[in-house]
Amino acid sequence: MKKIAMIPARYAATRFPAKLMQLLGEKTVIRHTYDNTVATGLFDTVYVVTDSDIIFEEIVSTGGKAIMSLKNHESGSDRIAEAVADLDIDIIVNVQGDEPFVKRGPLEKLLQVFEDDNGRKIQVASLMQVMKDPGFIQDPNYVKVAVDKNMFSLMFSRSVIPYPRNQDNTTVYYEHIGVYAFRKEALMQFTHWEMTPLELSEKIECLRYLENGIPLKMVVTDYMGIEIDMPEDLQRAAKLLE
Repeated sequence: MKKIAMIPARYAATRFPAKLMQLLGEKTVIRHTYDNTVATGLFDTVYVVTDSDIIFEEIVSTGGKAIMSLKNHESGSDRIAEAVADLDIDIIVNVQGDEPFVKRGPLEKLLQVFEDDNGRKIQVASLMQVMKDPGFIQDPNYVKVAVDKNMFSLMFSRSVIPYPRNQDNTTVYYEHIGVYAFRKEALMQFTHWEMTPLELSEKIECLRYLENGIPLKMVVTDYMGIEIDMPEDLQRAAKLLE
Protein backbone atom coordinates (compact mmCIF):
# COMPACT_ATOMS: atom_id res chain seq x y z
CA MET A 1 0.00 0.00 0.00
CA LYS A 2 1.18 3.49 -0.80
CA LYS A 3 0.84 5.64 2.33
CA ILE A 4 1.19 9.38 2.71
CA ALA A 5 0.72 11.80 5.58
CA MET A 6 -1.11 15.08 5.08
CA ILE A 7 -0.97 17.88 7.64
CA PRO A 8 -3.81 20.41 7.17
CA ALA A 9 -2.68 23.79 8.45
CA ARG A 10 -4.84 26.91 8.72
CA TYR A 11 -3.25 30.18 9.79
CA ALA A 12 -6.46 31.52 11.32
CA ALA A 13 -7.81 29.83 14.44
CA THR A 14 -10.78 30.97 16.50
CA ARG A 15 -9.41 30.17 19.95
CA PHE A 16 -5.70 30.82 19.28
CA PRO A 17 -4.93 32.80 16.09
CA ALA A 18 -1.67 31.93 14.31
CA LYS A 19 -1.05 29.10 16.78
CA LEU A 20 0.86 27.00 14.23
CA MET A 21 3.45 29.74 13.78
CA GLN A 22 4.10 30.13 17.51
CA LEU A 23 7.60 29.27 18.60
CA LEU A 24 8.00 26.10 20.63
CA GLY A 25 11.63 25.97 21.63
CA GLU A 26 13.63 26.85 18.51
CA LYS A 27 10.99 25.85 15.93
CA THR A 28 7.41 26.74 15.17
CA VAL A 29 4.58 24.39 16.13
CA ILE A 30 3.97 23.42 12.49
CA ARG A 31 7.65 22.68 11.90
CA HIS A 32 7.72 20.37 14.91
CA THR A 33 4.65 18.56 13.58
CA TYR A 34 6.05 18.22 10.06
CA ASP A 35 9.55 17.18 11.11
CA ASN A 36 8.31 14.62 13.64
CA THR A 37 5.89 13.11 11.11
CA VAL A 38 8.70 12.72 8.56
CA ALA A 39 10.95 11.25 11.26
CA THR A 40 8.54 8.34 11.83
CA GLY A 41 9.70 6.83 8.52
CA LEU A 42 6.22 5.40 7.92
CA PHE A 43 5.22 7.36 4.84
CA ASP A 44 6.18 7.56 1.19
CA THR A 45 5.66 11.33 1.39
CA VAL A 46 4.60 13.93 3.96
CA TYR A 47 2.92 17.19 2.94
CA VAL A 48 1.60 20.24 4.73
CA VAL A 49 -1.54 21.49 2.97
CA THR A 50 -2.40 25.07 3.83
CA ASP A 51 -4.30 28.22 2.91
CA SER A 52 -1.50 30.41 4.22
CA ASP A 53 1.51 31.81 2.35
CA ILE A 54 3.24 32.21 5.71
CA ILE A 55 2.88 28.54 6.64
CA PHE A 56 3.74 27.43 3.08
CA GLU A 57 7.01 29.39 3.19
CA GLU A 58 7.77 28.12 6.70
CA ILE A 59 7.78 24.55 5.39
CA VAL A 60 9.35 24.86 1.93
CA SER A 61 12.07 27.28 3.08
CA THR A 62 13.61 24.45 5.10
CA GLY A 63 13.25 21.80 2.39
CA GLY A 64 9.84 20.47 3.38
CA LYS A 65 6.90 19.74 1.09
CA ALA A 66 3.76 21.88 1.12
CA ILE A 67 0.69 22.34 -1.06
CA MET A 68 -1.42 25.50 -1.27
CA SER A 69 -5.18 24.99 -1.11
CA LEU A 70 -7.05 26.33 -4.13
CA LYS A 71 -10.39 26.77 -2.31
CA ASN A 72 -11.69 27.66 1.13
CA HIS A 73 -12.60 24.60 3.19
CA GLU A 74 -14.72 23.97 6.27
CA SER A 75 -12.66 21.02 7.49
CA GLY A 76 -9.18 19.56 7.32
CA SER A 77 -10.53 16.49 5.54
CA ASP A 78 -11.97 18.64 2.75
CA ARG A 79 -8.65 20.46 2.44
CA ILE A 80 -6.75 17.17 2.19
CA ALA A 81 -9.18 15.68 -0.32
CA GLU A 82 -8.57 18.56 -2.72
CA ALA A 83 -4.80 18.06 -2.42
CA VAL A 84 -4.82 14.28 -3.01
CA ALA A 85 -7.53 14.06 -5.69
CA ASP A 86 -5.04 13.35 -8.48
CA LEU A 87 -2.46 11.40 -6.45
CA ASP A 88 -2.02 7.63 -6.85
CA ILE A 89 -2.24 6.56 -3.19
CA ASP A 90 -4.02 4.01 -1.04
CA ILE A 91 -3.98 5.31 2.55
CA ILE A 92 -3.89 8.91 3.74
CA VAL A 93 -3.08 9.77 7.34
CA ASN A 94 -4.33 13.15 8.51
CA VAL A 95 -1.98 14.49 11.17
CA GLN A 96 -3.28 17.66 12.81
CA GLY A 97 -0.92 20.61 12.48
CA ASP A 98 -1.24 21.43 16.17
CA GLU A 99 0.13 18.03 17.32
CA PRO A 100 3.86 18.89 17.64
CA PHE A 101 4.79 15.72 19.57
CA VAL A 102 3.85 13.22 16.87
CA LYS A 103 5.67 9.90 17.26
CA ARG A 104 5.97 6.64 15.36
CA GLY A 105 4.22 4.15 17.66
CA PRO A 106 0.63 5.47 17.52
CA LEU A 107 0.76 6.12 13.76
CA GLU A 108 2.15 2.64 13.13
CA LYS A 109 -0.71 1.07 15.12
CA LEU A 110 -3.18 3.17 13.14
CA LEU A 111 -1.81 2.00 9.78
CA GLN A 112 -1.77 -1.66 10.85
CA VAL A 113 -5.59 -1.86 11.07
CA PHE A 114 -5.80 -1.73 7.26
CA GLU A 115 -3.43 -4.64 6.62
CA ASP A 116 -5.16 -7.96 7.43
CA ASP A 117 -8.33 -9.50 5.97
CA ASN A 118 -10.55 -7.59 8.38
CA GLY A 119 -8.65 -4.44 7.59
CA ARG A 120 -9.80 -4.54 3.98
CA LYS A 121 -13.30 -3.68 5.23
CA ILE A 122 -12.15 -0.67 7.24
CA GLN A 123 -12.61 2.67 5.51
CA VAL A 124 -11.58 5.11 8.24
CA ALA A 125 -9.60 4.75 11.46
CA SER A 126 -8.58 7.15 14.20
CA LEU A 127 -6.77 7.36 17.54
CA MET A 128 -8.06 7.70 21.07
CA GLN A 129 -6.62 7.62 24.57
CA VAL A 130 -8.04 6.92 28.01
CA MET A 131 -9.07 10.06 29.91
CA LYS A 132 -8.74 10.14 33.70
CA ASP A 133 -8.63 13.83 34.63
CA PRO A 134 -12.19 14.89 35.66
CA GLY A 135 -11.54 18.41 34.43
CA PHE A 136 -10.64 17.23 30.94
CA ILE A 137 -13.63 14.87 30.85
CA GLN A 138 -15.96 17.80 31.54
CA ASP A 139 -14.14 20.21 29.20
CA PRO A 140 -15.93 20.67 25.81
CA ASN A 141 -12.58 21.41 24.15
CA TYR A 142 -11.76 17.70 24.60
CA VAL A 143 -13.76 15.52 22.22
CA LYS A 144 -14.95 12.25 23.74
CA VAL A 145 -15.75 9.04 21.85
CA ALA A 146 -17.91 6.07 22.82
CA VAL A 147 -17.08 2.73 21.16
CA ASP A 148 -18.62 -0.72 20.76
CA LYS A 149 -17.00 -3.98 21.90
CA ASN A 150 -15.03 -4.19 18.63
CA MET A 151 -13.64 -0.68 19.09
CA PHE A 152 -15.73 0.96 16.37
CA SER A 153 -17.06 4.43 17.10
CA LEU A 154 -20.65 4.83 18.25
CA MET A 155 -20.63 8.58 18.92
CA PHE A 156 -18.29 11.56 19.22
CA SER A 157 -19.24 14.48 21.45
CA ARG A 158 -17.91 17.46 23.36
CA SER A 159 -20.32 16.45 26.12
CA VAL A 160 -19.53 13.75 28.68
CA ILE A 161 -20.15 10.38 27.03
CA PRO A 162 -21.07 7.95 28.40
CA TYR A 163 -22.97 9.75 31.16
CA PRO A 164 -22.18 8.03 34.50
CA ARG A 165 -25.74 7.47 35.71
CA ASN A 166 -24.71 4.23 37.41
CA GLN A 167 -22.17 5.34 40.00
CA ASP A 168 -21.42 1.70 40.92
CA ASN A 169 -20.01 1.03 37.46
CA THR A 170 -16.45 1.90 36.45
CA THR A 171 -16.82 4.15 33.43
CA VAL A 172 -13.97 4.38 30.92
CA TYR A 173 -13.70 7.64 29.02
CA TYR A 174 -11.82 8.00 25.77
CA GLU A 175 -10.51 11.23 24.29
CA HIS A 176 -10.58 11.36 20.52
CA ILE A 177 -7.17 12.34 19.15
CA GLY A 178 -7.75 14.07 15.82
CA VAL A 179 -5.40 11.88 13.79
CA TYR A 180 -7.23 9.97 11.04
CA ALA A 181 -6.34 7.37 8.45
CA PHE A 182 -8.55 7.05 5.36
CA ARG A 183 -8.74 4.91 2.30
CA LYS A 184 -8.65 7.41 -0.53
CA GLU A 185 -12.10 6.36 -1.79
CA ALA A 186 -13.67 7.05 1.63
CA LEU A 187 -12.08 10.47 1.88
CA MET A 188 -13.24 11.50 -1.59
CA GLN A 189 -16.74 10.27 -0.77
CA PHE A 190 -16.70 12.40 2.40
CA THR A 191 -16.26 15.57 0.37
CA HIS A 192 -19.37 14.88 -1.71
CA TRP A 193 -21.62 14.65 1.35
CA GLU A 194 -23.20 17.76 2.81
CA MET A 195 -22.33 18.69 6.38
CA THR A 196 -24.60 16.68 8.66
CA PRO A 197 -26.79 17.80 11.59
CA LEU A 198 -24.61 16.37 14.37
CA GLU A 199 -21.46 17.62 12.69
CA LEU A 200 -22.90 21.13 12.48
CA SER A 201 -24.04 21.03 16.10
CA GLU A 202 -20.86 19.59 17.65
CA LYS A 203 -18.34 20.98 15.15
CA ILE A 204 -16.71 17.54 14.91
CA GLU A 205 -16.09 16.62 11.28
CA CYS A 206 -15.86 12.83 11.72
CA LEU A 207 -19.53 12.77 12.70
CA ARG A 208 -20.21 13.14 8.98
CA TYR A 209 -18.91 9.59 8.52
CA LEU A 210 -21.12 8.22 11.32
CA GLU A 211 -24.20 10.00 10.02
CA ASN A 212 -23.60 8.42 6.61
CA GLY A 213 -23.24 4.90 8.04
CA ILE A 214 -19.44 4.57 8.17
CA PRO A 215 -18.05 3.82 11.66
CA LEU A 216 -14.44 4.63 12.50
CA LYS A 217 -12.13 1.91 13.75
CA MET A 218 -10.67 3.36 16.94
CA VAL A 219 -7.14 2.55 18.06
CA VAL A 220 -6.13 3.03 21.70
CA THR A 221 -2.78 4.68 22.15
CA ASP A 222 -0.78 6.19 24.95
CA TYR A 223 -0.45 9.94 25.33
CA MET A 224 0.81 11.61 22.14
CA GLY A 225 1.80 14.88 23.74
CA ILE A 226 -0.14 18.14 23.84
CA GLU A 227 -2.52 19.52 21.23
CA ILE A 228 -2.07 23.27 20.88
CA ASP A 229 -5.57 24.76 21.10
CA MET A 230 -5.07 27.57 23.60
CA PRO A 231 -2.13 29.75 24.74
CA GLU A 232 -1.88 27.75 27.97
CA ASP A 233 -1.38 24.59 25.86
CA LEU A 234 1.71 26.20 24.34
CA GLN A 235 3.06 26.82 27.83
CA ARG A 236 2.44 23.19 28.80
CA ALA A 237 4.11 22.06 25.56
CA ALA A 238 7.17 24.18 26.27
CA LYS A 239 7.57 22.48 29.65
CA LEU A 240 7.18 19.06 28.04
CA LEU A 241 9.79 19.95 25.40
CA GLU A 242 12.24 20.89 28.15
